[in-house]
Amino acid sequence: MQTVALSWLMATVSTSDVMVALVQASSTLPAFFLAVFVGAIADNYSRRMVMIVGRSLMMAAAAMLTILMAFGITDPWLILAFSFLDGCGIALSDPAWRVSLGDILERRHLPAAVTLLNVGFNTVRSVGPIAAFGPLVTFALTTLGFIAPLTVLWRNKWKVQTSSLPREALMTAIYDGLRFTAISSEIKSTIVRGTLFGFAATSTLALLPLLARDVVKGGPIGYGIMMGGFGAGALLAGLMNPKLRRLLTQEWLVVFACIACAICEISLALTSSLVVATICLALGGAGWVTAWSGLGVNVQLASPRWIGGRTISIYSAFTYGGIAAGSWFWGIIVQNYSLPLALGWSGVATIVVAALGLKLPISNRSESELEPSGGFSAPAVALDLKPRSGPILVTTEYAIPDENVDRFLEIMQKRRYAQSRVGARQWMLARDVQEPSRWLETFRTPTWTDYHRLHHRLTQADKELDHQVFDLSSCPPRTSILVERTTAGKSSPPVPYVSQK
Repeated sequence: MQTVALSWLMATVSTSDVMVALVQASSTLPAFFLAVFVGAIADNYSRRMVMIVGRSLMMAAAAMLTILMAFGITDPWLILAFSFLDGCGIALSDPAWRVSLGDILERRHLPAAVTLLNVGFNTVRSVGPIAAFGPLVTFALTTLGFIAPLTVLWRNKWKVQTSSLPREALMTAIYDGLRFTAISSEIKSTIVRGTLFGFAATSTLALLPLLARDVVKGGPIGYGIMMGGFGAGALLAGLMNPKLRRLLTQEWLVVFACIACAICEISLALTSSLVVATICLALGGAGWVTAWSGLGVNVQLASPRWIGGRTISIYSAFTYGGIAAGSWFWGIIVQNYSLPLALGWSGVATIVVAALGLKLPISNRSESELEPSGGFSAPAVALDLKPRSGPILVTTEYAIPDENVDRFLEIMQKRRYAQSRVGARQWMLARDVQEPSRWLETFRTPTWTDYHRLHHRLTQADKELDHQVFDLSSCPPRTSILVERTTAGKSSPPVPYVSQK
């Protein structure tokens, strides 16, 4: 509702088409810059408190806008500044909010929950006609609207899976999140599709105030009605989503959602009728919420709980960055060419995003397969290692007969992925040139605590790889754990721990 009022307010106080489009950009840009840090915070601190702080920031932005409107201050740059502040609150609250769904619900219920969350966010647009009462009323109601969710968050606590290990250092947590995302082909595909979809399809919302003002000429009431149509379409799509998920794969849902948004954009470029535009926007709202729900579910199910905040934040950073860039880009097209041209070409771009499914398909997961199995017992050591002692070097020596080499390499490729995904750095496999049957696997962790954290994160499937590769070795593999030391000083050389495997 606040975004609706901000967009229309900018359309009335500024003659610049770019400034109107930048309202959408300013509210999404903070997520692009802050998401990586916010994700690490959401995974290491109380997600409930992170949400309270984020929502409080959003409420403060709405309250300040109410005060400005009460005094008749409508400077365009102030509007963008408070839109940016609101975006900072969203950037802080949204990842924690989304990843908390997995804390509260079973994984099999996540698709419905993510869809409901997106529906709730976009259905607020269905009260767009309130914008007709003016920005002061809208901002005041928005401010009051934050009281209920903040009260619920403050009074309710839910059970969260905790770790016996110390909290990760911020930079280590960020590095782990970036590495996990870079390794996961599913998340990378989703990020690319989401970023491009946001870039292409955001033209509908970013340019809608200009359409209402210059083409439909419906004024604030017409703008509110069109936003109401968009929200109503989102609500209808949310109600139909469970049935659609049973009939179609996730990829086809995203493809049809993109096509729906493209039809909406192209139709808006060709009509000046308020009724037709509202109907088209209902279709666009349905496509918008269906696409974001499908993409968001895929990221959640491809991420284990221990890193969910970071992967969701990185995904949000790119998608919000795409929305911000698209809002600016389509605004420039309108400024230099025309509104119908911008909407038409954005529709074509959205169809291209749908076609990308041929190269970057969305998986059809129903549950996550990456949850830790637990059951790790710390090895005994001869040195007095502290939690921050390190770096730690882990070596495992195998004796592999020639006839087992191909199978061994196949398993080690999977093992490299598994170990790197949960925190192993500089993983390497080497073969002895003088004794070809001798193979050495090595990797590092920054600290002794990170070594423990790595083993706590392994899944049951990861541990089964150990048994498979052990069966190929002609003698029991020998694992050594060493702590690196500099040559300066008088400390004795590190004493390796040798496992009894």
